[in-house]
Amino acid sequence: MAQDLLLEIGVEEMPSAYMPGAVRDLQELAQQLLGDARLEWKELKVYATPRRLVLYVKQLAEQQRDAVIENRGPKKQMAFDEQGNPTKACQGFARGQGVNVEDLQVKEVNGIEYVFAVKKLTGQATLQVLPELLTGLITSIPFPKSMRWGYYHLRFARPIRWLVALFGDQVIPIEIENLKGGRTTWGHRFLAPEPLTVANPDDYMRQLESNYVVLDQQARREMIWKQVQEAAAEAGGTPMENPDLLEEINYLVEYPTAFTGRFSESYLQVPPEVLTTTMINNQRYFPIYDESGRLMPAFAAVRNGNRDHLDNVRAGNERVLRARLEDALFFWNEDNKKPLEAFNQGLADVLFQERLGTLERKVQRLEAIALYLCRETGWGKPELVKRAAQLSKADLLSSMVYEFPELQGIMGRYYAQNSGEDPQVAQAIFEHYLPRFAGDQLPQSEVGTVLSLAEKIHNLMGCFCIGIKPTGSQDPYALRRQALGLVHIIMEHRLNIDLQQVFREAYRQFTEVKPDVDEETAVGELLEFVLQRMKGVLAEQKFSYDVIDSVMAKSTGYLLDIYNRAQIVQELKKSPLFEDFMVVFNRSHNLSKKWQQTTVLADVLQDDSEKELYQQLTAVQSRLSAPLDYHQLIKDLVDLRPYVDRFFESVMVMVEDEKLKENRLSLLRSIAGLCQQVADFSKIVQ
Repeated sequence: MAQDLLLEIGVEEMPSAYMPGAVRDLQELAQQLLGDARLEWKELKVYATPRRLVLYVKQLAEQQRDAVIENRGPKKQMAFDEQGNPTKACQGFARGQGVNVEDLQVKEVNGIEYVFAVKKLTGQATLQVLPELLTGLITSIPFPKSMRWGYYHLRFARPIRWLVALFGDQVIPIEIENLKGGRTTWGHRFLAPEPLTVANPDDYMRQLESNYVVLDQQARREMIWKQVQEAAAEAGGTPMENPDLLEEINYLVEYPTAFTGRFSESYLQVPPEVLTTTMINNQRYFPIYDESGRLMPAFAAVRNGNRDHLDNVRAGNERVLRARLEDALFFWNEDNKKPLEAFNQGLADVLFQERLGTLERKVQRLEAIALYLCRETGWGKPELVKRAAQLSKADLLSSMVYEFPELQGIMGRYYAQNSGEDPQVAQAIFEHYLPRFAGDQLPQSEVGTVLSLAEKIHNLMGCFCIGIKPTGSQDPYALRRQALGLVHIIMEHRLNIDLQQVFREAYRQFTEVKPDVDEETAVGELLEFVLQRMKGVLAEQKFSYDVIDSVMAKSTGYLLDIYNRAQIVQELKKSPLFEDFMVVFNRSHNLSKKWQQTTVLADVLQDDSEKELYQQLTAVQSRLSAPLDYHQLIKDLVDLRPYVDRFFESVMVMVEDEKLKENRLSLLRSIAGLCQQVADFSKIVQ
């Protein structure tokens, strides 16, 4: 027989950000603990609302499975003496396992005999196992931050106010400090404030449904989005699709009801990013757009309740939003009273980083790095790059960005446009922060791309040269994100720049801060850090691990070259040329991998086969040019196959004549070296 298990942890309202992780962790912990307890079940689900975490297990077995436990002890030769009597080690093992010495068994493992304690465990009734199991489950759920309350030692995200613990229609006798498992739960805090008595898990689901609690978070999420879309349609528009906002609201309500509100059209003179940021971040509203994609003076919100007194709720929300939009309009008007350049006067008073100096000094370094990149790439007019760098941080001193830091760059673009700056400069001010998060857009304009690269290179080198590097999960300056952005920008625009040289130029901008490491160390460490991000990007693009390892083995600061070679090697593996190429590489590499010299003396060559191979190699080398044509090089190397085969059929490399042996090794080393111009093919899995 099997019964349903219900565990409800009733809490004060939990932070919505904690809930997805809590659902995942509770599910994984429950599966692990039930599995370890040898309890079988049909289906396990976890539900969550702001006031409760619920574990619901369908058809949980009423008894544990019987089990045979085999614990390995000492080796047989250590467990018994020459007369076959048990040693102290054997006796201690048996005593620790709770079995008699004569009941120990000898079994062979990998050719070695050990003694084993074999114990047969009879499964207990599930109701006997569950109290300890559920107590451990509740106390094991991790949260970003936990708290204690009163004089109790239990730690949880928020105070636990009640526990429902039922196995079928029986109460599971769990007790944690002042909390006891029972059958009393609560519905919606305001719409159903009276306690509810639960007969069994099925009854629990019915009770909550009839008392204004939508327990299933997936169903609740779909209900919210459907209601928001319908409410926005009634207002004549469509809501912004924002999965993060939807997820947050989903864990703020137990019984959602969507409605719309409006605000004065006069606020639409403020940039739409400001209005939507206010609505989303401060009020958890969905902005509404018309058919042409323009922001409407309307929003969709979700209340935790039914439609009673909805007009009062709407009016209250409109009143709160009006006050916030009034502030935004004031900031907008005040900031526009002076040109963007005027804000630069305050940069000298704002610290960027304790050792790296002020924002004013950062802008100066940023300008130098950006102009260097402009010269190296040929992207953007120098005068526009210089102007964009000079104004890139000005909006940080504006009232709007002070109130809404996430609008940095966005407001700079608007203020630059209103100040009459070149449109390319204005766009670059916005783009130099891109990408801001995973999946974000990349800068597209030439000036914006150059400035974005300069921003990331400045921040990376600045931190690396004073010893600030990510460790484990700690990355307070988001250096991993910036390095990844650097890689994506270079790949997106196929920029053929040498990061080693760029990093050297950047390092020289920080000499006045007296770096903790020398130039070679800083450049080397930063390049390796960026190359690790490059490996991740290649893996995401489905390059095989051996291809990635082979092309990364050739040290270079040209990310585009790495990417191109990865494509070529990946294609080569699927090509008919692959077998011949690998024969050429393997036969030349295997013998010469410990040989460094590549100078071949023509007058030392004796056999016709080695003379022919040398002539063909010389012809291949003569066709090399910068930049290397990797496709042609591979084809030329494949054409060496018959000459390499004839060479190995005709001569012995490791001969007694040292001069001849060294010459032949140099010949093979030269061929292997040409192959390794593309990749280290010893890392390729055949």
